[in-house]
Amino acid sequence: MSLSNTWTMSVAEGMARVVGDDVPIEFIAYDGSKAGTPGAPIRLDIRSPLALSHLASAPGELGLARAYVSGTLEVTGDMYTALAALPKIAVRELPLDLRWTVALRLLTARLRWPASPPPQEHRQRGERHSKNRYSAAVSHHYDVSNTFYEWLLGPSMAYTCAVFPTDNASLEEAQFAKHDLVARKLALRPGKRLLDVGCGWGGMVIHAAQHYGARALGVTLSKEQAEWASCKIAEYGLSDLAQVRYADYRDVLETNFDAVSSIGLTEHIGDAQLPGYFEFLYSKLRAEGRLLNHCITRPNSSYNVRVGPFINRYVFPDGELESPGRLVSLVQDTGFEVRHEENLREHYAMTLANWCTNLDDNWAKAVSEVGTGTARVWRLYMAASRLAFERNNIQLHQILAVKPDKYHSGMPLRPNWDPPKCTS
Repeated sequence: MSLSNTWTMSVAEGMARVVGDDVPIEFIAYDGSKAGTPGAPIRLDIRSPLALSHLASAPGELGLARAYVSGTLEVTGDMYTALAALPKIAVRELPLDLRWTVALRLLTARLRWPASPPPQEHRQRGERHSKNRYSAAVSHHYDVSNTFYEWLLGPSMAYTCAVFPTDNASLEEAQFAKHDLVARKLALRPGKRLLDVGCGWGGMVIHAAQHYGARALGVTLSKEQAEWASCKIAEYGLSDLAQVRYADYRDVLETNFDAVSSIGLTEHIGDAQLPGYFEFLYSKLRAEGRLLNHCITRPNSSYNVRVGPFINRYVFPDGELESPGRLVSLVQDTGFEVRHEENLREHYAMTLANWCTNLDDNWAKAVSEVGTGTARVWRLYMAASRLAFERNNIQLHQILAVKPDKYHSGMPLRPNWDPPKCTS
């Protein structure tokens, strides 16, 4: 294509050229133009020049997210399929004439139609990972709506990676297997005391009390989670064994627990605070007590510890992902003895696929409950996360450690915590 032709290129044609001619996506735009693959299962609709303005204000994933969340860019078809089809675009690798055309279009849109970030975008204030800022970050993500989360997560209300005993196990079976795997690794049984930090809606606390007779205490910084969990504990008649508090985990005064579980909390702690975090958990345990740390990680230490701009602004403010090696080293350096470690990333991809289906099945109700913008955030976030786990851009690691009693670990000679086979 000649340089003169690029100046008159339509919006849809420009998008198609940037993405690539062989990508099975149809593009339509507000100027009436169409390009790409006609009738493709995925269609990108650039509804307004404001979409280009968002891209100009924040090139890359943040600009695309702003355009989609604001509704100026629409994705018709399955979001996961759309993201999987889109290649990773490096502007410097585009032909020079196309780079000039794209830059001119974006600059014109930014100047003529300035766009503000959608209201769902969150910017943290105060000292990073301070108690107040940490509480605000947790509230932003979790105090959305318990009703919305019930539609999204299903009856288990477990917002962490499930463990699928078989390829065709249901989400509920897999979440039960996850809680049961944690309970077995921690050697829970009647009379044992469990502390679950960042307990969410109390799934692990309830499971430990209901199925193992353990005395379980959970803490969460989400008021809505604590209220929901407390009601469920009472409904199940477990109030004599289980409790969920609306509190910072650092404010737990009790000690001498037999076990501590941290399922999906470490991502929120922050790299600089991790030594103190593991020291605190160590101080809560009796000798020979066990720690199970379950969290999302980066694949290795070459990846940036901080999450990307979309996740940081819209989903997990101040989130930081450690490498598995750093986590194991920190746990060991604290005084724990690491006894078992495993990567469950494929299980998280499967978990997210189920959550995506739940959201699609309840889309109209979800929009009515939390608004279109917030529902769009979740649709984009979960599909992108599923893809990231599948492509090994992120992982999910469980680390089991023990607080040794001088030379004694109290651990069995061989692991005995295989999850039960699904019987339904």
